[in-house]
Amino acid sequence: MTQRKSEPLAFAALLIGNLALAGGPFLVRHSGVGPVAAGFWRLALALPFLFAIAWIFRQPVHLPRRKLTIAIAVAGFFFAADLASWHAGILLTKLGNATLFGNVSSFFFAAWGLWLARKWPSTLQAMALSLAAAGCGLLMWGSAELSAAHLKGDLLAALAGLLYTGYLILVERTRGKLEPLPLLFLASLFGSLFLLPAALAAGEQVIPADWTGLFALALCSQVIGQGLLVYALGHVPPLVVGVAMLTQPALSSLLGWIYYGEAFTGRDWTGAVMIVVALILVRMRERGAARLHEPEVAPS
Repeated sequence: MTQRKSEPLAFAALLIGNLALAGGPFLVRHSGVGPVAAGFWRLALALPFLFAIAWIFRQPVHLPRRKLTIAIAVAGFFFAADLASWHAGILLTKLGNATLFGNVSSFFFAAWGLWLARKWPSTLQAMALSLAAAGCGLLMWGSAELSAAHLKGDLLAALAGLLYTGYLILVERTRGKLEPLPLLFLASLFGSLFLLPAALAAGEQVIPADWTGLFALALCSQVIGQGLLVYALGHVPPLVVGVAMLTQPALSSLLGWIYYGEAFTGRDWTGAVMIVVALILVRMRERGAARLHEPEVAPS
């Protein structure tokens, strides 16, 4: 089986997308509506922008064959459930906690990528994953502290991370059969259809007094963040995607420190640096593997 090569542009898109996604918890807190309603508006307000961008890049939105449409609808359900659970957790715990537990999907998605490749991680890959896990541990110990006061929010965020893993796997599997922008548009559309009835059934405030926070959430998290992530999933191996996603907890913890005074200590800085080093290590392994495979795929 030929290993997919990661394009430099896709890797840059992955990093920028994670930077945009890291601001999600902060924007949810300023959305002015209930947590499930915030998820609905994040998807619904993004739809016209995604449709226009797809048209500009000549990736027309259309319903694919029935089996693929069902797979995207299921991905949309996983994403909707992830947003409902994660947004509720954001309001009950610290920004660092919400993003850290919400990104347990990083490890599950990386493990799925290794299982798909039918191989154990190399020494360098295992070192990168261990370093990333240790970095997350330091973040959890410090700014993303565990406490009874945050337990419910932490559990909701962890559940969201598991649901997000299902979404990522389905999107990664369908990326080779549908272009990224139509895929993201359809997943967002299906997700919004699941979230609106849920928000109404929960009796949440659905219409905000000020739309600024919701438009910022839709553009930053869905159009830019998810848009770049879905694009990168077509080019970057799951292991690299998983480690890259772990930059989000550090960035969210930093926002929590700046805007809410949530502690960000030297221990947390160390954890953040360890995650960055892990990303560099796993990226080095991937580029090295690509070079090793070049002679095998070169035309005769």
